[in-house]
Amino acid sequence: MSKAIASAAIRGANRIYREAEELLEKAIAEKGEGHRFEFNDTAYYLPMVYAMTGFPVKTLGDMRTALGFARDLLHAEPAEHIWKPYLGEALDSGMATLFAEEIWLALRTALGLEPMKDPETGLVYNGFITDTIQRNLGIQLVDGTMPGFAAIIGAAPDDDTAVKIVRELQEKNILIFLSGHVNGESVTKQLQRKGVELGWDTRIVPLGPETEHTLYALDWAIRASLIFGNKKPGDYKGHLRYQKDRVFAFAMVLGQLDDMKWSTGAGAINMGFPAIADTDVPVIHPTGVCTYEEVDKEFDHQKIVQKAIEVRGLKIIVEKPPIPVAYGPAFEGERIRKEDMFIEFGGQRTPAFEWVRMREMEEVEDGKVTIIGEDWQGRYEKGGKMPLGLVIDVAGRKMQKDFESVIERKVHHNINEGQGLWHMGQRDLNWIRISSAAKAAGVTLEHLGQIMTTMMPHRFRSIIDKVQVTIYTDEKEVLALLEQARHAYADRDKRLGSLTDESVDTFYSCLLCQSFAPSHVCIITPERLGLCGAYNWLDGKAAFEIDPTGGNQPVAKGQVTDERYGRYTGVDEYLKKSTGGAVETLNLYTIMENPMTSCGCFECIVAIVPEANGVMIVQRGHQGMTPAGMKFSTLAGSVGGGMQTPGFMGIGRNFITSKKFLAGDGGIKRIVWMTKNLKESLKDAFEARAAEEGASGLVDKIADETVAEDSEKLLEFLASVEHPALQMDPII
Repeated sequence: MSKAIASAAIRGANRIYREAEELLEKAIAEKGEGHRFEFNDTAYYLPMVYAMTGFPVKTLGDMRTALGFARDLLHAEPAEHIWKPYLGEALDSGMATLFAEEIWLALRTALGLEPMKDPETGLVYNGFITDTIQRNLGIQLVDGTMPGFAAIIGAAPDDDTAVKIVRELQEKNILIFLSGHVNGESVTKQLQRKGVELGWDTRIVPLGPETEHTLYALDWAIRASLIFGNKKPGDYKGHLRYQKDRVFAFAMVLGQLDDMKWSTGAGAINMGFPAIADTDVPVIHPTGVCTYEEVDKEFDHQKIVQKAIEVRGLKIIVEKPPIPVAYGPAFEGERIRKEDMFIEFGGQRTPAFEWVRMREMEEVEDGKVTIIGEDWQGRYEKGGKMPLGLVIDVAGRKMQKDFESVIERKVHHNINEGQGLWHMGQRDLNWIRISSAAKAAGVTLEHLGQIMTTMMPHRFRSIIDKVQVTIYTDEKEVLALLEQARHAYADRDKRLGSLTDESVDTFYSCLLCQSFAPSHVCIITPERLGLCGAYNWLDGKAAFEIDPTGGNQPVAKGQVTDERYGRYTGVDEYLKKSTGGAVETLNLYTIMENPMTSCGCFECIVAIVPEANGVMIVQRGHQGMTPAGMKFSTLAGSVGGGMQTPGFMGIGRNFITSKKFLAGDGGIKRIVWMTKNLKESLKDAFEARAAEEGASGLVDKIADETVAEDSEKLLEFLASVEHPALQMDPII
């Protein structure tokens, strides 16, 4: 390794260690050694220290111990005339830097100095990234929708170059973290000046203005191996190997490097994350820690994104429809406010619907887009509101009627991924907006159809051979077709409602999360969707037709060996094979014996409350305490990583109202506590399901956080409302 790089990394590590040490003494003097600290919404203390050493930092006094780990890794700067390999000292300094940065940022948070706010623009930086956000994005990380993340540090030569780099990363669906500056200038400020929307919705996340804030991105990365990989705290070799092999990240350093950038970069290199700079830095291509080049350079900003992707070895497949604006999942979260809107359709402002119809091959002219409606161009030019009927006719040799609803749900993503296009809802409750900026770029109504004719065959390549789109804009025609569409919706719902676990011979697996959690497998049945909430049985069936070797595979049920608990010989055989023997058996309808494993991106957690003879359910994102004595983030540690933990289970929220929900344990009547958010969002379906079980009014007998956050108050409430769980057979 270059002596210059090693010297810079060592100097940076010593500097941040001293700053953390000084800040720690100040905080202890102000608050005392016993002052408790935790980053918001995480079960992993100081994640980097916890993962690498196994030491849980709970107090300021604990931070003294943790800072000692950093001190032990420090080295003196190399003597001027001594030449030797400096890789070990530089990598030690990198890890010392990460420990010290984490402690420094934790102390700043404890002192109310984080997250930072830009005094000029008022922007509040994101700061620490919560476990909830990590789990929310889990499915995108594992299914390839989000192939990796980039940490951009510093500033581009000018504002336009900053926008160009970020837009290219967005189009490639890469999550972007921003930090650091060069003489006060930063990519964050450059994007703000150009009016680029920042935040999780657009996947451009400003962490903080200093290089040290890059640590938040590395904390995000290290938790992947804790949450999804089931790597144990203290197994530093396992964590670093997991990062190198399964977390696809890289750093892009824009502008001149200083000691802190080199030392933080050395820490990232420990994790297998390469850095690409736009300045004349020494290039490092050692073997060992990183599969790919660790430090490289690219002066041409037109090529730097592609160079970074190649260096990290990312595989990116992007299909872009022929539209005049950028396109990709990074634009899905873009909001179009009323003042930015050029025109809108539906949203109870005008009649609107979207309808996918299966047709015979000879009935579909592939790629054809037709607009039916008098003077639609004149009305489009005027802006405002228009009726819209979006009819998508599809044909294919493997197309099935059951796939219509699966394909139709992709209309939402197809439209939303266009920059300046916004879509909400589905069927006859859809709502579409086109921004003034998109209109100025040349977006027309035909482009909505061209998005469908391009993306539908791309996303359902083995099912769909031909697509044609007809767009209706006159209210009379829209209303007439709307009635036909509603009959089709009703027929679909009737068909789907008749599907039960007993009525099919085949379930489907979801193995997507095995890229992060090797021993986890979802078994998806007609009455139990995937725990992430994104895949139901029809999705699995369609996905298998699209890609027979992909992550959704058919699972022959085999013989039922336990009808009550939902155990099948075929499922057990599949689990043994697909997990390498890590999981040998599964009961689909109970929480108490061999429940479903979880990766970490479950929507809800079900946990036993023994003293109440029932279970509680808490959804991802709820930050309050629960009657189990743990918050969601702590409970999640008992559920994720491919483990089977009797009494704890991750689920998709819509499974709660399924007839098979805990059917072996007594079903829906076992629920004694549920967050208010869940009660309100599921109320209608929940009440209907409770009535089927002869428990009308059950929802009002279930406690929530407004009633009780501990078991004592919970029991008092349950007794006062005569909750049925108190009279049921013991759950244990």
